[in-house]
Amino acid sequence: MKLIIASNNKGKIREYKQILEPLGYEVISQREAGLDIEVEETGTTFAENSALKANAIFERLGCAVLADDSGIEIDALGGEPGVYSARYGGLETEQERTALVLEKLKDVPDEKRGAHFTCTICFIDENGKTITAEGKVFGKIGYEPIGENGFGYDPVFMYGDRSFAQLSAEEKNDVSHRANALRELEKKLKER
Repeated sequence: MKLIIASNNKGKIREYKQILEPLGYEVISQREAGLDIEVEETGTTFAENSALKANAIFERLGCAVLADDSGIEIDALGGEPGVYSARYGGLETEQERTALVLEKLKDVPDEKRGAHFTCTICFIDENGKTITAEGKVFGKIGYEPIGENGFGYDPVFMYGDRSFAQLSAEEKNDVSHRANALRELEKKLKER
């Protein structure tokens, strides 16, 4: 089945292909489907933003769509950056946003550096039925970026004794918030 991923984020598209193609989906980005739009994320929750994106693509293409909104929530920052993870501090690059997080946490002790990634998926099937699923992964914020893999906050998100950017794609796709949300979606799809 053809499945449009409502995103132009190359890192997300790569991860979805790695996770979903072995399950039999033909995964294509919205750009590959001929739709080059950026949906404004005006929601105040991950669920609202993922629904905005999925509905915008479904209205234009009328086929199965998967959209997600995800981000990192840091305990010592009261849940920031949350839904603003991709535009935190009004900064342009992933490196600048990561540096801002590290600066804000510079005097925070190890035991208070807890954080989790959240991913909320909005899946709309070819008939317009919507299913929402959410996944999380818990860890803490390290003290400096380490690792070459991943994207976004992966180099500072410590999962055990390694950052998400140190994990192989297979390791990350087994434990990530996105993988956990997809497992929840798969369960809901089987139940319907």
